[in-house]
Amino acid sequence: MTVNPQDFVEHIARLVRTIPEDPEISRAADLFTKALTGGGVIQAFGSGHSEAVAMEIAGRAGGLVPTNRLALRDIVRYGDAPASELDRYDLERDPAVARQILDLAPVQQHDLFVIISNSGVNGVVVELATLVKERGHDLIAITSRTHSEAVASRHPSGRKLADLADVVLDNHAPYGDAVLPLPDGGATGAVSTITSALLAQLVVTQTVRNLLEAGEVPPVYLSANVPEGDEHNLRLEALYAGRIRRGA
Repeated sequence: MTVNPQDFVEHIARLVRTIPEDPEISRAADLFTKALTGGGVIQAFGSGHSEAVAMEIAGRAGGLVPTNRLALRDIVRYGDAPASELDRYDLERDPAVARQILDLAPVQQHDLFVIISNSGVNGVVVELATLVKERGHDLIAITSRTHSEAVASRHPSGRKLADLADVVLDNHAPYGDAVLPLPDGGATGAVSTITSALLAQLVVTQTVRNLLEAGEVPPVYLSANVPEGDEHNLRLEALYAGRIRRGA
């Protein structure tokens, strides 16, 4: 057995062709559109590698301006937790951290939440999803149904992210995430970041289409690396002052 990178490319190519056919993408875009036209902000959270997908949603060129990224380090940056908390190996498994993150966030009534987790079972993501729904917000999950269904929840309730979301976007990652088997067990070639980012971009672009069709001007970022980018972006960000954070 040998590892062939071209097999990985072909696997990704198949997913890129099939994932856009998921009708849940349009449902998610409808929730985005509802939130934005109602004055809401998109609140995105992912821990570990899933934070890369939250970054696809919040604060990038071509993306929507009324977006905010939540992160585990918020408990230090915006709260009073010591920096050593971020060294805890089990931080994303601790449900209590979710309430700290949410209470520190600039959240308002019409905000929509997107929580990204490949497994969808760790304590922070499940507790955050629980709190979000208890507080009356719409919730979109980006997760792997295959992996999530194969493992037990690490939350005391026994629930998983997919159990709580209004819309579930399946990133089609396999159990364990990687797709190229190794001779002595295990696999290489993880797909979840690629496919979850694709789902995020599909939802954003469909939302922009929805806004255009409704006669709205979509609040979309320009690249900060084009001459007019900073002026354009700062003008739009000012409309959401105190509600969106653009720190590291």
